[in-house]
Amino acid sequence: MATEVEETIKRIQAHKGVIGVVIVNHEGIPIKSSLDNATSVLYAGLIGQLTEKAKNVVREMDSTNELTFLRARSRRHEILIAPDREFILIVIQNTSD
Repeated sequence: MATEVEETIKRIQAHKGVIGVVIVNHEGIPIKSSLDNATSVLYAGLIGQLTEKAKNVVREMDSTNELTFLRARSRRHEILIAPDREFILIVIQNTSD
């Protein structure tokens, strides 16, 4: 299983424009990352909060629905967020590429 995760991260990282990949556990701790530790912790904390808020919004709008994917885009970066029960997958990429 660990090699499968490693291969998936490598495959994502190989895409043009990808800056980094972070996998965060349900406690908000980055458990796997291609970024440095400080940046990983920053993204884990902020994206974890954003994901929880987005999940709540989706549930408030329709209690039978759930958040499956979230995309946030700024002038410089795009952040792709795939939340799951146990983990959150975060991919950061340049928007100019």
